[in-house]
Order: sequence, then structure tokens, then C-alpha cells
Amino acid sequence: MRHRVVLRVDLATLSANYRAVCGVAAPCAVMPVLKANAYGLGVGPIARALVAAGAPRIAVAEPFEALRLQGLGVPVQILSAILPDEIEPMVEAGVTLPLTDLATARLISGEALRQGRTAVCHVALDTGMGRAGVLWQEAPDFLRAAAALPGLDIEGILTHFPLAYQGGSAFTREQLRRFRRVLAAAEALGLRFRWVHAANSDAINNAPEACRPPFNLVRCGINLHGAFDAAGALRVPLRPVLTLTARLAQVRTLPAGTPLGYGHTYRTPRPLRVGTVAAGYADGLPLALSNRGTVLIRGVAAPILGRLSMDYLTVSLEDVPEAVPGDPVTLLGRDGGLEIPVQDWANLKGTHAYDIICSIGTRVAREYV
Repeated sequence: MRHRVVLRVDLATLSANYRAVCGVAAPCAVMPVLKANAYGLGVGPIARALVAAGAPRIAVAEPFEALRLQGLGVPVQILSAILPDEIEPMVEAGVTLPLTDLATARLISGEALRQGRTAVCHVALDTGMGRAGVLWQEAPDFLRAAAALPGLDIEGILTHFPLAYQGGSAFTREQLRRFRRVLAAAEALGLRFRWVHAANSDAINNAPEACRPPFNLVRCGINLHGAFDAAGALRVPLRPVLTLTARLAQVRTLPAGTPLGYGHTYRTPRPLRVGTVAAGYADGLPLALSNRGTVLIRGVAAPILGRLSMDYLTVSLEDVPEAVPGDPVTLLGRDGGLEIPVQDWANLKGTHAYDIICSIGTRVAREYV
């Protein structure tokens, strides 16, 4: 018995995308960001493929994500924040931790001493994201105090851009100036960092100065999957890594005037051959596809009719008269000469590619090719 809805991830394309990012970001190293189960695609196979492709380290958002990636032979680090009760197991696991304030730095130092270990850390610097980290104005005092704490190896310093998708953003340039001022203050204190990083996927494409010294590392998440923020430019040649498919559950010819779906938002204008597809919003399809989106069946575009439901959607088979129950239906990806990219769904929903990929349902089978 086959799964009705399947997400296929092309690991060869993923690796090619990683190498393409490396080429554009050089001389910086590229650290994949695999938070949220690699944006819902499945972190295990993806992490192994990227390490095999040369990734020197991996970033995640929280401790359980970090623990899943132990044993890959590369450092795993948590970005942005760590909670007090998470410090003990993370120090024990050897996870690279963020320093966001002096109180947290002292807790990490104390735990490292208690365990007889050295905790590797990166200073998380807030230069304008406003989310977490040491305020850049307070960084010199923080660095002076943190550097004096025992048991810490402060190997890196990072910041994050909120507007890097805007090419030529004046605010992004100001963040870079703030970061450089902090680096100068650190050097005056005799502090040097092995890793200095600011660029995310958007900045790799739109702020190339964040890929040049003093920066020697960039963070890349969504670009690895062949998706990007359509609001910005795209310097990296990328190909989509995912295909989302379902199957036709029923094929019928309905009389003229037949209402379809919840709310009766569509009525057949004439006798119409329609298909019921076994996929719905529980599988991650946006409700915004209702009466607007299309799917691909036998290489032909089939418009979605009516409102999506949790488990099913209805499509017109007017241009696919040979379709039969059991036929594969491409929801995202390529079929023949046509393609439905992730960004099409994002545009219809009024969101971005991250939202679409992270929303693919848990009952959807993940396959890796």
C-alpha cells in the first residue's frame, strides 16, 4: 500500500545547491541551517548529504534539534538563544552555544566548570534584528566580562539581518557598520574570533559585502532547498529539491450547476469531468489555492475547483480526459514541460517559501532520491 501524498527530496540537487552557494559565498565557508527538521523536509538524510558535500558545521534553533545531529563528525550549534534548564545537557553534548547576555554566559561557565569541560560559544549580537542577543552598543562591556569567565571558548560572533532580502538596504549596511565597530572594540580588548558571520540566505544574494572579510562564514537555509525570498534578487543558481505528489481518488462527470465543496464557492457551468485528489490542507496545501491554484496530471495543468478541504481537493479534468483513479498528481514540482514551484503557492497565500515548506503535513511520507 502506497502513501497517498509523498514528498520526494532530491539529495543530489541539494548537494549541487550547496556547492553553488559555496561558489558564490567564497571565500566564506557555508554552514547549513537545518532547524525545524530541515524546514520540514527531514533533517537526517539532508544533514548527512550536506556533510558529505563538505559542510563544516550545522546550525539549528533548539536543543532537541541539536541532539538529533550528534555523531555526524561536525560541530552543531544553536543560534539565537539557550534557556537555563537546557545548558547542562547541551554542555555535556558538546553543542556550540549562543551567548546572549552576561547572566547566561555565567550559567554556561559555571556548568562547564562543574562538568570539567570547555563550552564552545558564539556571541549573538543584536545589531538591529530586535529579537535576541547582546545589544551592539553594550557589546564591549559584555565581551570584556565574558572573556574573563572560565570554561568558555568564545570562538565566534554573529548577527542576523531582518531586511537582507531588500537589495542595497541602507539598514543592512548600517548593521554591518555596527558589527565592524564591535569587532574593532573586541580587537582592542585582545579578542579574536575564529568564526565571524552575519549573512543568511537573503544576504548571500543581496548583501555580498557580508561574504567578504572580516566575515568568514555564512548561514544558508532556504536556498539549499532551491527556494528563496521573491522580494529580493537571486545570485545563486538554484534548482528545487522537492516534489510533492498525491493521487486521484475518483473521476466523475458532474451535471451543470453542481456545487462543489464547503461553502459552495464553485458551481459547474456545464457538464464537467472532475477529479477528486487525495490531498488537502492537512497535508500542507494552503487554503489560498481554493479556486485559484492548479495541479499537474499527465503533464497537463488542472485547475482547482472550489474550496480545499482537510483531506481532498477537486480539479477540472476537462483538459485531461484520459485521467483515471490512481493517477499521480503533482502538487509541487515538475511534470513534463510544466512546473509548479514553491513560490507559486507562497504568492497565492501572500507569504514566503519558508512558510510553505515548513507547513507540509506530518502524515506526508518523506522519500529521498
